[in-house]
Order: sequence, then C-alpha cells, then structure tokens
Amino acid sequence: MLNTFIVLVTVGAAGILLYPRLAKARLWRASITPLASIIGSGFLVLGPIFNSSFGQFAPLIMLGLCVGAYLFGAAIRFNIARLAEGTNARSPSEERLETVASWILAIAYVVSVAYYLNLLGAFAVSMTALNDAFHAKLITSGVFAIVLFVGWTRGFHALERMEQVTVGLKLSIIAGLLFGLGWYFIDRASIGALVANPATIGGWQGIALAAGLLVTVQGFETSRYLGQDYDAPTRILSMCLAQGVSGAIYMLYILLLSYVFPAGTLVLSETAIIDLMEIVAPILPLLLIAAAISTQFSAAVADTGGSGGLIAELTRGRISTRAGYAVLVTIGLILTWAMSVFEIISYASRAFALYYAIQALIAAKGAMIKAKPGKAMAFAGLGLAGFAIALFATAVD
Repeated sequence: MLNTFIVLVTVGAAGILLYPRLAKARLWRASITPLASIIGSGFLVLGPIFNSSFGQFAPLIMLGLCVGAYLFGAAIRFNIARLAEGTNARSPSEERLETVASWILAIAYVVSVAYYLNLLGAFAVSMTALNDAFHAKLITSGVFAIVLFVGWTRGFHALERMEQVTVGLKLSIIAGLLFGLGWYFIDRASIGALVANPATIGGWQGIALAAGLLVTVQGFETSRYLGQDYDAPTRILSMCLAQGVSGAIYMLYILLLSYVFPAGTLVLSETAIIDLMEIVAPILPLLLIAAAISTQFSAAVADTGGSGGLIAELTRGRISTRAGYAVLVTIGLILTWAMSVFEIISYASRAFALYYAIQALIAAKGAMIKAKPGKAMAFAGLGLAGFAIALFATAVD
C-alpha cells in the first residue's frame, strides 16, 4: 500500500510542478534554476553521510550547513544589487576580483561535472551484477565521451529542454521519498522504535567533514548569471526562495532519516541511500536510480556548457568553447580514475568555497564603498570562512 501512496504523491507533485500557471510564473521560473542546482546530486549522498557520521546531531549540522550557504548567498545577492547600479558603480579592484572569481568558478564547474558523472556511473550499476567501482568508472568515462561528442559537434542546445523535464522529475521523486520516509518515521515512532545514534566523529574532524560537503547545498550562485532573463530584484528574491525551499527540504529529509535506522544499518558508499530506501519501500530505489541518472546527466551538461563558455569568455576566444569542453573532459577523466566520489565531492566543495570567498570579498569591498562598515566586516569574515573551508575541508573516509 505504501508503494501505491508513494507513486500517487510523486505523480501528484509532478502534476503540480507542471501546472501551467505555476510553470509560467516568472518568479518560479527564475527560482527553478538555483533550486534544481541546490537540490541536486547532493540529496543522494548527503543523507547516508550525515546519518553515519553525525548520528542524532545530524539535523543540527544540516542546519549549520544551510545557514552557512544562506550567508554566502547574501554576499552574492549584495553583488547582484551592486551590478544593477551599473558597471561604473564598481571599483577596478571589484572587477579584478570578479575576473578571479570567474576563473575559479570555471574550475569548480570542471570538478563538479566529474562529481555528477561519477555519481551517475555509481547509480547506473548499483542494482546490476556489475556493481563495482571499475564498471561504474567505465560508465562515467563513456558518458564523458558522449558529453564531449555532443558539445564538440552540435553544442548543447539540443539538450537544454532536458533540464526542464528533469527538474520536475527530481522534485516530484523527492516528494515521494519524503512521503515514504515520513510514513516510516511515524510507523517507527508509534512502536517506540526511534533511535538516537551517537556521532562517530566530532570536534575539528566533524567541522572539516561538514565543510567538505558544502557542494551538496551549492547552486544558488546560478541566480547571479541570469541577468539576461531576469532583473536584479527578481534574481535576488528567486535566490532567497530557492535557498528557503531547499533548506526546508534538506532539514525535513535529514530529520526523518536520522532517527529511524539503527547504527550499523548501512555500509557507507555513494549509493548507500538505495539500501536505506529499500528498507522504507521497495519502489523507492527504482525511483531514485531514475532520478539520479537523468538529473546527473542534465546537471553535467549544464555545467559543461557553463565552464566551456566561461573559459572562452575569460580567454577572449583564445581558447574556444569546444576546446574548453575537451579540457573539462580530460580533467574529469583523470579525476574519475584517480579519486573516489567522496574525494571529488571534497575538492568540488573546496573550489566552490573559494569562489564564494572571493564573492564575499567583492561584497565587502562594495559595502565599504557604500559606507556600510558593519556589512563590510560581516562579508570579510564570511570571505575568511570561505578560504578556511577551501584549505581545511576533508573528504568522507
């Protein structure tokens, strides 16, 4: 019966997300891009990592991660408002920092594509007889080849519509997953079977691990680059909405997950969520695999296009967009065969933390120019925090 309800909730959520009045609403359309980026592949790996590492304290750590992301978002929102004042409003030092930030973002995209496609490979083989790291990396390498071929020969415009479909698919499946988890949570609570697992790490090690998961709640910065389609107030509001909705979803997800599975229930891996959800309802693993494969591919396509375009723009055409794709795929293949998914996640987090640190410094400089010393100090402190994450964030063992 639970399987039936999960399907009904999933289909119902999809119907709501595709409802024309909502789908065409300007604020919602502006919010979809950052929301889809924030609730991406991180949703698949975050739950098991938090459950096994932080135990009963996982919701508190998740809250800290969401608050930290929101604060970095505040710096970017300040910069969006500054840019809306006109390019002459910004100082030369702000523009130089912006160029540095753009280079860092291009690199971050490269690492994040490797992260997305490695998760795709892991989920693609997860319920087959070839469920091992070698075959997962083979799948990932094959998809990298497809991405390069499509980008080199045709560009990604033919695949852009896929994002609209996968966003709805992903969010509707998450609705079904949360419903199933909520049902299971209430069932366990009704028989007094909720658990309070101890944390397996703490102190500095726990802080460094949480910092290494920043990429799992990253994606809000995409609002910064939608200026051709939306004005500054819309982008600022859409980022707040996306971070608020994603934060609520993440908090509910971690809260429901943290107190229903006794310690030792799972063996931590990139696909551990499948084993956990199989306990909740047999249909959930199939839904998660479908969501993982489609959303990881579309996210990889989006970031590949973004990185190639950024590299071409920053080099003033000396490196073409197609050559940028080739560089990205080459580095992605090296990362795939040299590192685990969890190591790639950590490096992606560091890259984005460095980008956010530079954006915070730009905001600090802008706040000083606008005679807002309190904001300037807050943004500068945020920038230092971003640099600390870039230096000290660690991967899951």
